[in-house]
Amino acid sequence: MKKNLFLATLVATSLLAGFSSCSSDDDNNSNSNQVTDDNVVADDASALSLVNGVYSHWQPLSSSFSFIIELNSNKLTSFEGEENEAGPVNSRFEQEPSTWYQVKIFNHLFLGITQANEAITTVTNSLKAGKVSQAGYNAAVGKAKFLRALAYLKLVQLWGEVPVYTEAGGSTTERQSIDNVFNQIVSDFTAAESLLKDYDGDPRIPSKQAAQGLLARAYLVWGDNPLSQAEVAAIANGQADPAFTKTDSRLEKAVEYADKVINSGKLALDPEYKLWGREYESNKRKTNEHLFTIAHDGDAYDAQGNHQTHCSWTFPYQNGENGQGYSQNHTEVSDDDLYDDWKAEYPNDKRLAATYFVEIKNPEDGKTYHYYSPFYTPINGKGVDQSYEDAENLEITFNSVDRIEIRYAEVLLIKAEALVQLGKNSEAAEPFNQLRRRAGIETVSAPTFEQIKREWDYEFTYEQFSVLNSYRWKDLISSVQKVKNYKHFPDDWKTSTGNTYTADQEAYFTKIHNHLVAKYNNVRGKHYRQPIPSGLKGESLGISQNPGY
Repeated sequence: MKKNLFLATLVATSLLAGFSSCSSDDDNNSNSNQVTDDNVVADDASALSLVNGVYSHWQPLSSSFSFIIELNSNKLTSFEGEENEAGPVNSRFEQEPSTWYQVKIFNHLFLGITQANEAITTVTNSLKAGKVSQAGYNAAVGKAKFLRALAYLKLVQLWGEVPVYTEAGGSTTERQSIDNVFNQIVSDFTAAESLLKDYDGDPRIPSKQAAQGLLARAYLVWGDNPLSQAEVAAIANGQADPAFTKTDSRLEKAVEYADKVINSGKLALDPEYKLWGREYESNKRKTNEHLFTIAHDGDAYDAQGNHQTHCSWTFPYQNGENGQGYSQNHTEVSDDDLYDDWKAEYPNDKRLAATYFVEIKNPEDGKTYHYYSPFYTPINGKGVDQSYEDAENLEITFNSVDRIEIRYAEVLLIKAEALVQLGKNSEAAEPFNQLRRRAGIETVSAPTFEQIKREWDYEFTYEQFSVLNSYRWKDLISSVQKVKNYKHFPDDWKTSTGNTYTADQEAYFTKIHNHLVAKYNNVRGKHYRQPIPSGLKGESLGISQNPGY
């Protein structure tokens, strides 16, 4: 899905003076090429095509989200370039307003919002003019509001108070309260719920149930009382987490919307936990767990391919074994302990083997390569195509795996967590145990809040939830500082691990050590927010900065 002439209109607002830099050659189109009702939306198909242009701003973000959400945690370390480049900077909690991943995500989300606003106006006018049917309007505007709500949800989770503007107006620089942002999110998802059709097995198409599932997510996030600007300012320079608080009425809404998805009977868990890869993407197995995904056809075909596999598996089989060279992937599991601790607790959990690869056989030479000290840390399995022979070799050049935004397992866990927070632990057992039965581990009669938190790790590790959950639970600093217990954190890790290292391996684990220490030392209260970034060309966006940056 390529960018189209729509972006030529984006300079109409002051905010887009900064944001329009992602629109490539279309920025200089003359007024004759601008989008109007007459030359763009002539029928239902062109209305939907116009809205589909919004995806050009989501596609570049599929792997980029991990460079904030997973690197800003105890789980992932970046080897992408020098220490002052964007990946390592995030891994070390040294991000600034100019850090590329923050710049990229913030700007593209707002560009998508602006494009959705224009599309809603254009399609609405075309409906009034009789060019678009009611069904065509519902499909196009339902999708536009769905994508706009999802963008605002990402923005409020990562940046807190942000400007809110729609086709009805609003400021592009004045930050709105957390409640105002969530009210817009709920309004848009609720409208999408009423306009969109039922889930039909194709998760690339926003559906009624996808809107309901994301409403459940939004109410859970909102129900855990996101920190206000003043609350972040009070802890910005310290290393103490704030107190956890909640609002029960919102948690009850999270349960309500999760139940809508569950009771629809249209979604289910994949019985074998086969979810990652081109042969599993977009519900190709027809198990109906993928609820909404961002489509990717590869670098040459969409705005940017999904580089999750590329980043997690950049240099296949180059770990120094079997006479091969030694290179680091762009992102790495932070330490062996993340695998060891899980294996010690639940050695038979089916999800463990899909989440962490500790050895892989190369089909080209028939040899087995190990990813564990003293060779490497385990490989992030969810970043590697798991669906066909030699996929881990081939997919790094295709980058064509769809990104899963929400799957049915999340809906079940949202319901379970909301019920536990409401003190209804025994009621939470049924949705909670569905995940545990699928994983092949013991069920519980009444899950605790700590078990719920751990289940998020078991089920969703490396699926772009880590820092967002820490924000909700108000345990960002304490969770990041768990790295002090990891194998390679101590200054004497080279001798304390009992391993003999080659020069390449020592350099690799020295970087792991340095990043773990940096995480521990650098994380602060200000990191409950990301810095408000510059525009894509480095210009100021005119939005006030978050505390501590």
